[in-house]
Amino acid sequence: MVTESTLSHAVSVKCSACEKEYALNELLTFSPCCTKPLLVNYDLTDLSKEALLPKTSLWRYEALLPVMNPENIVSLGEGMTPILSLQRLSGEYGFEQLYLKDESANPTGSFKARGMSVAISKAKELGIQRCIVPTAGNAGGAMSAYCAKAGMEATVVMPAFTPRLFKEECRNFGANVVEVNGLIDACGQKVRELREKDPDLFDVSTMKEPYRLEGKKTMGFEIAEQFEGTLPDVIIYPTGGGTGLIGIWKAFEEMRTLGWIAGKLPRMVAIQAANCAPIWSDVTKEEFLPKPSLANGLAVPYPFAKGLILSVLEESKGGVYSVTEEELIAGTHELMTKEGIFAAPEGGAIWAGLKKMLRAGVVKRSEKILLINTGSAYKYMENLAR
Repeated sequence: MVTESTLSHAVSVKCSACEKEYALNELLTFSPCCTKPLLVNYDLTDLSKEALLPKTSLWRYEALLPVMNPENIVSLGEGMTPILSLQRLSGEYGFEQLYLKDESANPTGSFKARGMSVAISKAKELGIQRCIVPTAGNAGGAMSAYCAKAGMEATVVMPAFTPRLFKEECRNFGANVVEVNGLIDACGQKVRELREKDPDLFDVSTMKEPYRLEGKKTMGFEIAEQFEGTLPDVIIYPTGGGTGLIGIWKAFEEMRTLGWIAGKLPRMVAIQAANCAPIWSDVTKEEFLPKPSLANGLAVPYPFAKGLILSVLEESKGGVYSVTEEELIAGTHELMTKEGIFAAPEGGAIWAGLKKMLRAGVVKRSEKILLINTGSAYKYMENLAR
C-alpha cells in the first residue's frame, strides 16, 4: 500500500508516444495504449533546491524520484560517483577540458545500481515479491543485490557466454540464474515465456518499466551539481539499451524547467560496438549482423527504447558512432595504463569513440567533454583475457 509521506513530486506515469497518463500505483511495464516506454511525470512547480537531501546517495534527489513512502527505499549507497580529470590523456591528445564520470564506484560495480535501487524500491512499494530481468551481466548482479536487500526473490536470465563472474555474483546474492543461448533479445524472449507460466514474476527489463530510468537520470542531476551548473559541451555515453542516455537528458530537461540550469544543453553522443550497433545502423542506413561483444552491455540488437534514444540524439544535436572490438579493447587498456582507471570495455568504447570523433573533426579539443564509464573491468577479466 502506497503511503504518501515523502518529498516526491511524482504525479503519474505517461506514455512516451501519446502522453496518456496512468496512476503511479498501477502495475505497468509499458504503456497499454501504444506499447511504448512509460516515463514518470512530476509536478515541477514550486520546487527549490532546498528540497534536496544531504549528499549521501542518489536519494538526495528523492523529491524527483517516484517512491511515495520513504520506508520503501532500498539503498546500498548508490550514486554520488566522482568526476575525474583525465590529465595525462588530455596532455597527449591536446584536450583542454576532458573528464570522466566513473560509475564503477557504485554498489556491484556499475551504473546499474542506480536504476535497480529505484526500480526495486518502487516494486516493493507496489507489493511485488518476485522480479525477473534479462541481462548482459551487470543489471542482473544489481537486481540480485537489491532484491536481497529488499527480501524479494530474483530471477536473472543471461546469455550463456556471459563471463562466469557475473553468474556467480547473482547466485551468491541468492538469485535464480537461467542461461540462454543467444543475445539479450533471446533472454527477453525467455523472460516472456517464464512470465506466461508465472505471471507473478515482475519484468524489470530495460525501459519496460518506468523506474530504472528514474534511477539512471540521477547521473544528470549529479553532473550539473558537480560542474556547478556549467554543463559539458559534449557527453559521450556507451549505448546498449539506452536508459542512461535517455535518463541524463530527462534530468537536464527537468532541471531546466525548474530553473536550476540555464543555457545550452550538451550534445549527447552514443557509442556502440560495431558487432551490435542498431542505433548507428538506423542513422547511417548501413546494415549490421548482431553478434556478441566483449563489451557485454553493448550487445543489445533491438533496444525497446530506440525511438527515445534517437530523439535524444536529434534534440541535443549529438550523434552516434561505432567502434570495433579491437578499438574498444585498445581504449580500455589506454584508460588503464594512462589514467589508472580500470574501466569496463564499455568505458574503453567511449574513449575509442572520442578519438574517432576527433579524427572526423566533429569535436574540438577546446570543448568541455565528459565521458561516462558505466562500470568496472573486474567482472570482465574473462573477456579481457581473450
